[in-house]
Amino acid sequence: MAPRILLVRHGQTDWSRTGRHTGRTDIPLTEEGRRTARLLGDRLHRASWRALLGADVEVRTSPLSRARETCDLAGLGERAKEWDTLVEWDYGAYEGLTPEEIRQRRPGWLIWRDGAPEGEGVADVAARADDTVEWARSADRDVVVFAHGHFLRALCARWLGHDLAFGATVRLSPASLSILGWAYGAPAVERWNDTGHLD
Repeated sequence: MAPRILLVRHGQTDWSRTGRHTGRTDIPLTEEGRRTARLLGDRLHRASWRALLGADVEVRTSPLSRARETCDLAGLGERAKEWDTLVEWDYGAYEGLTPEEIRQRRPGWLIWRDGAPEGEGVADVAARADDTVEWARSADRDVVVFAHGHFLRALCARWLGHDLAFGATVRLSPASLSILGWAYGAPAVERWNDTGHLD
């Protein structure tokens, strides 16, 4: 079996709701974020998902509370190991700002090209994403990752063999499910930004 990776973006926070860049600041889930994390867990425990969540699946989570709590509320907390590699992009001087506020300071700014001053550059995040891809492909089992919007989009880009800038072309909602797998022996997206459990 070729390994697949199930990506879970954490539930809503006050900063994600208002579009503020939330990197290393440890913002908790809102009540809505907790509700959707429980709905996500209900879906993951349905029969159609059990094959992906077998006994040998490895679960890892960002140590930031919004990802860890989403993992716990989804019912996978006891199986999860925290991994610093999965933390969100370090936005440095742009932490807590909206894209509009950042562009007032720096017109034309795009994180996927420009990185973040006093934070992480594109190469830094690509290296962490590559480490995650290497881990996911290292054994004959599937993996589940609870992490953050920008980092998971970067992970998708690197899984597919693209430059990190590819991450700008894919959106990812809070409490969404995505699966990266294989098609005809090549890395592929099996499912992306699935929020059917929230309908």
